[in-house]
Amino acid sequence: MRVGIIDLGTNTFNLLIIDIIREHSIQKIYKSNLPVKLGKEGFNNGNISKLAIDRGLEALHFHKNSIQEYNCDKVFAFATSAIRSAVNGKDFTRLVKATLNIDIQIISGETEAELIYLGVKNAINLKDEIVLIIDIGGGSTEFIIANNEKIFWKNSYPLGIARIIERFKPSDPITTDEVFRIGKYLETELNDLLIEMSKFQINTLIGSSGSFDTFASMVSIALNHEKQENQSFYEISVDEFEKLNQILLKSTFSERANMEGLEPMRIEMIVLASIFTKFIVKKLNIKKLYQSEYAIKEGIAFGFINKELKTII
Repeated sequence: MRVGIIDLGTNTFNLLIIDIIREHSIQKIYKSNLPVKLGKEGFNNGNISKLAIDRGLEALHFHKNSIQEYNCDKVFAFATSAIRSAVNGKDFTRLVKATLNIDIQIISGETEAELIYLGVKNAINLKDEIVLIIDIGGGSTEFIIANNEKIFWKNSYPLGIARIIERFKPSDPITTDEVFRIGKYLETELNDLLIEMSKFQINTLIGSSGSFDTFASMVSIALNHEKQENQSFYEISVDEFEKLNQILLKSTFSERANMEGLEPMRIEMIVLASIFTKFIVKKLNIKKLYQSEYAIKEGIAFGFINKELKTII
């Protein structure tokens, strides 16, 4: 069976097309990430702007053509933080249905966290170790404390990078004072997470989605470690991440535009994502850092395979 999965994120609308080739196994056929920046022009007033709606419709039109080209048997489309928190979020989903005949389900932050966990645990054998999983998005960031058997705690925070940029409007390059103020802000907003994490001995941080994909890409290029196409995870040395973080903190937008492994759509947000990750690494004294190739879209796929989707969504 061929399945198309559309993830309507805050910064990008992502399409993943997979074949379910046997029980508990998927084969990636095609993927595409298109920048839409739904939060641009709109986070301050709680609306998705007309310009952002147009960008979103254009991206979905492109994805629909790909779905038809690859003859998908089933399509799942789901929306996360920007659409679920926008005053006109449901208006946007109705417009998509009317113009493109795509049914979009707006999922909760809790559901988002569960799907991320499903994706990650199919990429990395967590075994009995209790780890912290993080997915830094544009509109929200999800944290999951879990091992291979179960989730011990999870939460979604409206602390996506687009929201943090909108709040702090950092300089180019970012200043030391801005980094400090962002850190204090995260400490306040994540107070319950920090309390929860103190109950566990956590040495491993696993990151999924765009920011961690970028960290892994930039580190592997710097070390001349070619990532394999079918590799489901990548270990990022904490020391190498620290080096990358320092480079990003000192960089300007134009300098980042020429950095290998950094996609154009990530140039504006990667510095804040690095600060966010560094905050967690330092607070937990993280010893091991991994990037998971699987995230929420793959979570949808494995949920469908395991017939867990209806109980989650």
